[in-house]
Amino acid sequence: MSESNFTPGPDTVRAYRDALGCFGTGVTVVTTLTPRGPLAITANSFTSVSMDPPLLLWCPAKNSLRHNAFIDADHFTIHIMGENQLDLAKHFARNGEDFEPVSWQPNAVGTPTLPDCIARFDCRHFARHPGGDHSILIGEVLSATTRPGKGLIFKQGLYGGFLEQN
Repeated sequence: MSESNFTPGPDTVRAYRDALGCFGTGVTVVTTLTPRGPLAITANSFTSVSMDPPLLLWCPAKNSLRHNAFIDADHFTIHIMGENQLDLAKHFARNGEDFEPVSWQPNAVGTPTLPDCIARFDCRHFARHPGGDHSILIGEVLSATTRPGKGLIFKQGLYGGFLEQN
């Protein structure tokens, strides 16, 4: 296979997405509480920003029907999904208002928390920045929870996990 070189733009959107897909990312589900009830969205645009203060960011797409609810939220929770949670991650990618498949609990400020994730970060809104066709949401981590387990990974349009090393 030969190397491909291109300039990102309207005519090369697919090639650009494919190039970005070469970077494997963890899969998260972000939740918040809205006046209509709990809301979730599956996202892989997540990273640590700062240790002091403890800050994280994630980036919802502006064309998402859930975008405004998250950028207006005072609090949100980021759940890092375990490799056994693919069905739940796919469910919230399709429907953010249907919490029937999961036994969720509210945290101290009422934000929905999902069970069995390998890590959870309960956040307070810290900052919002424009990011092209996405918004960059930064949250200050108020509380973190972890459990042992392997993370769910997304790369080149596929989901998977880590291989065992001997």
